[in-house]
Amino acid sequence: MSMTMDDSIKRWTAKRKTALVIEVIQGKTTVSEASRSFDLTPSEIEGWVEDAKRGMENSLRANPLDIREQYEKQLRDLQEAYGEAMLELRARKKLQALLDAQDGN
Repeated sequence: MSMTMDDSIKRWTAKRKTALVIEVIQGKTTVSEASRSFDLTPSEIEGWVEDAKRGMENSLRANPLDIREQYEKQLRDLQEAYGEAMLELRARKKLQALLDAQDGN
């Protein structure tokens, strides 16, 4: 990495995460290079990049959401996705039960 970071970082502060994410976004390093250099999982770094993108999008809004509103929106979205997944799972179980009953006849 171009910035001076100790290879034995024990705690990733917001400031350190930001510096790494900026370097990834600017193309100064890749997720895989950073992952190897700092013994982080690629998904961890990708998560930081996604969080940063969401934060940037919110900060550039005409009326930014506060943190609580962001989390509440994210929670609603996740609850909706969970509900949809549960409906699909129940439908699949009913279909399988009907198919099993039909095979038994």
